[in-house]
Amino acid sequence: MVNLPEPPSFRLTKQRALVTGGATGLGLACTIALARAGAQVSVASRNIATINATIEALTQIGISIEGFQIDITHIPSVETFFRNHDPFDIVVNSSGAARNKPAFDTSETDYDTVMELNTKGAYFVALEAARRMSDLGRGSIIQISSQMGLVGGIERTVYCASKHAVEGMVKAMAIEWAPMHIRVNSICPTFIATKLTAEVLKDSEKLAWIMSNIKLGRLGQIEDIMGAVVYLASDASRMVTGTHISVDGGWTAG
Repeated sequence: MVNLPEPPSFRLTKQRALVTGGATGLGLACTIALARAGAQVSVASRNIATINATIEALTQIGISIEGFQIDITHIPSVETFFRNHDPFDIVVNSSGAARNKPAFDTSETDYDTVMELNTKGAYFVALEAARRMSDLGRGSIIQISSQMGLVGGIERTVYCASKHAVEGMVKAMAIEWAPMHIRVNSICPTFIATKLTAEVLKDSEKLAWIMSNIKLGRLGQIEDIMGAVVYLASDASRMVTGTHISVDGGWTAG
């Protein structure tokens, strides 16, 4: 008799998911993807008006989510939020910021703004999520990182520093929390057409540099990360931790 393997499920039915920065851009793509896969999704954002507008828009297409106003750079608020909610099975951190300029022109304010959100906020969201996931004995934490966490880039010194730090914390947290069956991974997109990248993409010289590095010959769209986030959230990736998925059109391949 041949024992045939059964493919793992990509479905997230009855799974509770939180997406920080989940009301716009890449975070919104994650929110929709997880909800379509069956998860009960909550989104967190600093802007309550944005949350409410997203809830209304998603309701019109049959997706029901909860929204919470949280500033993930305010650590006591992050601690209180996770302490006051049941553990989430899936936590996606999509909050992020960029201050793109030459290193010589970078101010202390630029540095603090990017590092506070991209690194400190990411760290403590993962930490507090994992504290509660430990009660479940399982969980998937996904950081929306960047290809710039793997390479360097023009006028991106602080941003690269913040995302390289995220890649390091993903690996270390994955090792530390593996005994609790908490998986920690990241998604590293290339330049995606969003409000965050709009200013850069207006510059013809920078756009030419970007397109010369994306081997597939096109900018990323927010839909391009949907499959990756569902995969990392689901049992299909149950043996995957401490690594990243590059959604970069071949940028980091060489």
